[in-house]
Amino acid sequence: MTSHHTDHTAHAGQEHAGHEGHGGSTRTMALAATLHCLTGCAIGEIAGLMIGTALGLGTGWTIVLAVALAFLFGYTLSTLPLLRAGVGVGAALGVVLAADTLSIATMEVVDNVVMALIPGAMDAGLVNPVFWVGMAIALTAAFAAAYPVNVVLLRRGRGHALTHRYSEASAPTGARRFIPALATSTLVAALGAFLLGGLVVSLAV
Repeated sequence: MTSHHTDHTAHAGQEHAGHEGHGGSTRTMALAATLHCLTGCAIGEIAGLMIGTALGLGTGWTIVLAVALAFLFGYTLSTLPLLRAGVGVGAALGVVLAADTLSIATMEVVDNVVMALIPGAMDAGLVNPVFWVGMAIALTAAFAAAYPVNVVLLRRGRGHALTHRYSEASAPTGARRFIPALATSTLVAALGAFLLGGLVVSLAV
């Protein structure tokens, strides 16, 4: 009886530890997925605002352009690793659309709502510190909103769980070798440097 109880307790402990490890892995994957989407969204948003400002577009059309480019860049950054892993263009796009759409949509809604709520942020222009501070706040809020979405999706085997299966593919050969492999940490560092640079320039003008 004692031996059976001990074995059962040990098994329960191992199972609990396994669940904790799986939970930690899910949260880590969700963090990476959210940061990856956030970088693509930020690139698209800033590019859209820069183009809209340069073309003299109204606020509404500039927002539409920024959101469209956010989706474009978000999807592109997720598609590149799949293409590098040997997935066909059509199949890669199908996987990415299923994996990233909800995350990017959540980010875009929250990002634009927060920017609209910050006085003057939408109309500040790229040489105004209010824009860059507002963008940093909005992106932080977007990350906070999208992270739990990605956690839930991953736990259900959806979201970036659909792309994770290709992460351990064999080394690329042929033309696939020239597709850039952009680490999430590199993308985030570049985004942070760009935001900081924009703020510094706006303060100097």
